[in-house]
This record gives sequence, structure tokens and C-alpha cells, in this order.
Amino acid sequence: MPLDSIPLRRIDHVRFFVGNAKQSAYFYRNAFGFDVIAYEGLETGVKHEAGYVLRQGEITFVLTSSLRANDPDNMRLMFHGDGVKDIAFDVEDVAASFNYAVGHGAIGVTPPTTLEDDEGAYEYAAIRAYGDTTHMFVNRDRYRGVFAPGFKKLDPDRYSPSTFHSVGLKAIDHIVANVEEGKMDEWVRWYEHVLGFKQLVHFDDKDISTDYTALMSKVMQNGTGRIKFPINEPAKAKRRSQIDEYLQFYGGPGVQHIAMATGDIVKTVRAMRANDVSFLHVPQSYYDLLPARIGKIDEDLRDLAELSILVDRDDEGYLLQIFTKPVEDRPTLFFEVIERHGSRSFGKGNFKALFEAIEREQARRGTL
Repeated sequence: MPLDSIPLRRIDHVRFFVGNAKQSAYFYRNAFGFDVIAYEGLETGVKHEAGYVLRQGEITFVLTSSLRANDPDNMRLMFHGDGVKDIAFDVEDVAASFNYAVGHGAIGVTPPTTLEDDEGAYEYAAIRAYGDTTHMFVNRDRYRGVFAPGFKKLDPDRYSPSTFHSVGLKAIDHIVANVEEGKMDEWVRWYEHVLGFKQLVHFDDKDISTDYTALMSKVMQNGTGRIKFPINEPAKAKRRSQIDEYLQFYGGPGVQHIAMATGDIVKTVRAMRANDVSFLHVPQSYYDLLPARIGKIDEDLRDLAELSILVDRDDEGYLLQIFTKPVEDRPTLFFEVIERHGSRSFGKGNFKALFEAIEREQARRGTL
């Protein structure tokens, strides 16, 4: 098979391992506007873990917690706290995808496996990526159930769907990884050889730096361009960078943030703020300089300044983006909301303002 021949159709779901899946589901439902659609656990015949499937637009999150004290995954909570365990790909052929990946250097975690119940057959396999993050290959073409065997539609006694309110999130735009200094190119090559990704863009410490901190990043994408994974590593600087802070508190490499697309970022951010989601603050001086830098846009600058939404432009259009504060007690995982108007870039013109905002939060935490 040619190098880019694993036909990754899309990101099927992102799986989080958390200390209390029921409470985490409540957070993502009520703060981020996800609908809780399915559950696995003791009541569905699953004895080792509890899991909740959440969906909004084309985004699917799966939140799982162990039900056993001796579960090896419990060590994840000691090292990482809550975080992303797996990024799953929808593929046409699970066995072929797994065999190709392992044949090109991946470490297999779960061989091709088929689970069956009255709703059909669900196929999956998994390989190891950076840190102890994994990539699962999933095929549900022959499965009619709500998510996978073991999961059942949600009992209204657990979460009533009648109070669900979407905030307008539509799809995953990209998922960002933080890796150790000197490891970025190693993982770039891994995604090239194992999954057939190509490098889309490269940012060095001259692009992504402030007076105190710096990092380097390369953006990898699959053959269709539908799956984009920026990979960050810290660069030498005067102070501890946000990547160093993440690696310290997460206990190694992992998913730093998930960017989710919306068709109306002003409406989405207003709804999320009303749900008590905390975002990074950008000073008014950024917006005073904005018209000269980015030209005409459709949105009202007063709305953007009020909500601290960033704007950037490239040759193909412009984008709007905003970043939450970390959603855990540890300064690790956070989220981005992004709206694209032609632009395919990642907000290079916003890097300085963004990282200064992050540094202000680091200074408050005493970790800069």
C-alpha cells in the first residue's frame, strides 16, 4: 500500500479518562452544551468501568472512569489527572489499518477486535502514540446501536435530555499535542510514516515567543486535510514556557487542547460564558490595533473586544478564535473555539497576545 493509504475518514471520538465520569459529564453537558446520549456501567452489564457518550454537532466525547481499585488505568489519574486517553479514527478496514500502522513502526496496544450484541458488530484496534495517549481505529458500519456494545441509550433518571442546550459547536477543527523538548520532529516523522500525515506548517521560536517563553510547533494533517494535529515542544527561554508547565503538571506528553469549530463564535462564546466557562482575557490595546492589521471583517469589533475573541488573517481569509482557561485544577487541558472565514491557518498573528495572556495566568499560579 502507498504511504498515505490508511483511509482515515474522520475523528470518530475523543476518549477522556477521568476520576468521576458522571460528574465530568455534568460539566461538559452544562458548561459546553453537549448532549449526554449513552451510558455504560453496572446497569448495562459492564463491570470494570463507567462511561458516558456526549455529542454536539459532529463532536463526540467519551468520558470513562474505572470501577475497580486495581485497574491499571487508575495510575493515569495519579500521573496526569483527568485528560485525553485516546483519539479514535473512523476507518473502512480496522485490521488493514492496524497492520499497516504496526508494519510502519507503531506499537500495537489492542489487536483488531470485534464486539457484537443485538445491534450488530463493532470493530476496533489501538496503537500507542505520544506518552500514553493512543489512537484507536474504529469501524461501526455494521453497528446500529447508540455507540458501541456495552453502551445503552441514556436513562432519563440519570440525565434528562429535556434541559439540553447546545452552544453551537459543530466539529473538531484540530487537536494539539505537547511533547518534550527535542521530541517534536520524532513525532512528526511518526505521523508521516505510521499514518501518512504531511506537514502543513511550521512555527519556530521566532514565531511563537514573548519576552519570557517560547515554543516550536509543526502542524500535521492527514491526506484529506480533515484531521489536523499541531505538535508543540518547548524552546529555550528566560522563564518556564506553557509547554514546560504542562509537561510538569501532566507528567509527560499529552493532549494540550482541542479546538472546536462554530458557525457563530460570538453567539457560542456568549452562551458558554453564561454557562460559567472561563476564557483567557485579552487587553483592549489588542483591539485598538486590530483594524489596521486584519482589515474588514463581518463581526463587530466591540463584541469581539467584550468577549476577548482574537482575529487573524492570511491569504485565504480570516479566522476568529478564543481559548478557555484550563478545565482541570492542574494547568493542563484547555479548549479553543474557532470560526473560519476562508483562513486555513492557526492564528500566527495572535501568538504573542495569546501567550502573554497565558503568562498572566501562569504568574497568578506562580509557575512562570
